[in-house]
Amino acid sequence: MRRPVLLVVAHGSRDPRHAATVHDLVRRVRAQSPGLQVETGFLDFNVPSVGAVLRSLDAEGVRDVVALPLLLTRAFHAKADIPAVLAEAPPRLRIRQADVLGPSPLLLAALERRLHEAGLTPADRSSTGVVLASAGSSDPEAIAVIADVAREWRYTGWCAVRPAFASASLPRTEDAVRELRELGCARVAVAPYVLAPGRLPDRIARGAAGADVLADVLGPSPEVAQVLLERYDAARTPLLTALGA
Repeated sequence: MRRPVLLVVAHGSRDPRHAATVHDLVRRVRAQSPGLQVETGFLDFNVPSVGAVLRSLDAEGVRDVVALPLLLTRAFHAKADIPAVLAEAPPRLRIRQADVLGPSPLLLAALERRLHEAGLTPADRSSTGVVLASAGSSDPEAIAVIADVAREWRYTGWCAVRPAFASASLPRTEDAVRELRELGCARVAVAPYVLAPGRLPDRIARGAAGADVLADVLGPSPEVAQVLLERYDAARTPLLTALGA
């Protein structure tokens, strides 16, 4: 039986780096799961739109789709925007919305990868404070998840870990950097908890001016690709069960 198509649902951005990074990530997902049909649709700004991809899949004769939000937290886009778009899909499509990517130990591993690529070593861990800098949200659930991720990461041996937000919530990146300095951390690193470049990641980078290290966005890291595949598998299992597969 044919596996459901994986439709990666990205937010979209006027910044061309965003779509380029999303496509790089999708290529890595394809490479890690040969034979799986993976498509990309955007909610805004970029093409193809989610609706256009769904109509195209329907025309191809596809019947089963797992729509995976390319989001780190379950906020407004996952709760409202994406379900609304999926509800307008051709009626012959059976669509299951997968969970968002975070939280996941693999995402912490991706954050560690980016910090090491930026120059930190395991020997730096105990003397380095880390700012976990996310895009931000007005959704209390999403903010609580970021705080939980920061607490969990702190237990792995960093001097301290503080959450920060580029919009909607406080503290800002620069405030968290200052707090870690005042705490006495010998070194401060900023780890963007974002998937692709854009306006808010640029704001995080500006806020990191007083830090010693600024890591890259998570982007097409192998760990992020693996999380996508895990979320896909978790969502497709009930779908296949319902079909008697």
